[in-house]
Amino acid sequence: MLYALICEDAPGSLDARMNARPAHLARLEALRDEGRLIVAGPMPAIDSPDPGPAGFFGSLVIGEFASQGDAERWLAEDPYVKAGVFARVSVRPYKKVLP
Repeated sequence: MLYALICEDAPGSLDARMNARPAHLARLEALRDEGRLIVAGPMPAIDSPDPGPAGFFGSLVIGEFASQGDAERWLAEDPYVKAGVFARVSVRPYKKVLP
């Protein structure tokens, strides 16, 4: 089943985000290579594709996992989580309708 992993950045976490980014991307690429990644990306804190020092509101990942628990365990091991980038995380079942 698909799950949406919705993550909100902690205030002042931009440096931690940037430092953990290579490991975070490698993990997402592995999920993609397994054919389980639907979409992933950051949500800029301002209306700009490159928010600069404004940073990010958070991140969204939609992927396929065997269960909500598996999605939660996968997220718990993410480098951004381990680096304290996120103040809040949520894992919710997701049903793709379009496209």
